Amino acid sequence: MSSISIRPVVTAADRKAFVNLPWRLYADDPNWVPPLKSEVHGLIGGLKTNPWFEHAEAAFWLAERNGAVVGRISAQVDQLVLRPESPGGGPGTGHWGMFECIDDQALADALLDTVEAWLRAKGMTRALGPFSLSIWDEPGLLVQGFEGPPTVMMGHHRSYYERLVTAHGHVGIKDLHCWSLPIAGPFPEMVQRIVAFSERNAKLVTRPVDKAKFDQEAALILDILNDAWSDNWGFVPLTPREIAYVGKKLKPIIFEDLVRIAEYEGVPVGFMITLPDINELTGDLNGELFPFGWAKLLWRLRAPKVRRMRVPLMGIRKSLQGHRVASLMAFQMIEYIRRASVAEFGASEGEIGWILDDNGPMRSIADAIESHVTRTYRVFEKAL
Repeated sequence: MSSISIRPVVTAADRKAFVNLPWRLYADDPNWVPPLKSEVHGLIGGLKTNPWFEHAEAAFWLAERNGAVVGRISAQVDQLVLRPESPGGGPGTGHWGMFECIDDQALADALLDTVEAWLRAKGMTRALGPFSLSIWDEPGLLVQGFEGPPTVMMGHHRSYYERLVTAHGHVGIKDLHCWSLPIAGPFPEMVQRIVAFSERNAKLVTRPVDKAKFDQEAALILDILNDAWSDNWGFVPLTPREIAYVGKKLKPIIFEDLVRIAEYEGVPVGFMITLPDINELTGDLNGELFPFGWAKLLWRLRAPKVRRMRVPLMGIRKSLQGHRVASLMAFQMIEYIRRASVAEFGASEGEIGWILDDNGPMRSIADAIESHVTRTYRVFEKAL
């Protein structure tokens, strides 16, 4: 009978095995896009490489069978999630994530038992996941939409993962949807009328981001984000160091005409970030930037041509949410970015997401531009 062992990630060799495991598990999956290994190492590397660790702690484990690594998992406790006012969190809420495993229930049980025991020892009373490592990274487990590759900064999982997780007693509590739509042609006539009306409102201006002032612009956008999303389920505010960290990571894939800031009466109150699907440019690098991958990627980013665009973030300050002007600026930003996506980057498809299943205003916008759900990620809960 084969033996299963679960051991913590301690050494550099352990971390390498942790990062490299998906290359074996997805070797026959044409829709898996290899992540950049340097990015994953940075994510789990502690405070030296990820300021998330200023307010959170994590542990990582490898599962082995007969000496071969066949699974991995993480557990996290985030002090910002534990705040009483944290939507979807609160005292006693621990997280788990980075789950990868062969199709073996006993092995999955052993991994999940390990994180649950660690969370209990930290005083947690409920486990939410997967989050890799936070809701700002790759939240949720893919449960619908395995037919194609994910867009930039979204996860891809084996279809049997849901079965392994639910068999261990974890119950789905929140769905995060990605909505897709063709963008080569104009939006429906109703949306065109809204955009035309918005352009006659002199108080409303949506401008492209100024990359020459990138640090200030990034801080402004993320300040609006922290306000706009503060009541959303799962929201965790980004700290000043995290804002700088996110800005540095995104800068190489930020293009001015794809990021808009909405100003009302001269005050910045909204934003929309759109990214070219960099997965289309990195898939053949096999996760390696060195020795030649970095040069290839830099060359491709000079004037990228991609099929898909993704809108990962969009927000309007709470003081204007529910007002008509919020809808005007939202549709104006969407239309201006659609035009740039087609004309400058050759894109033919857009993706909005993720969007929470109960986010009525964003679902209404997605419906208005005739998009449809193509992928669903699910967050699970278990009492400890």
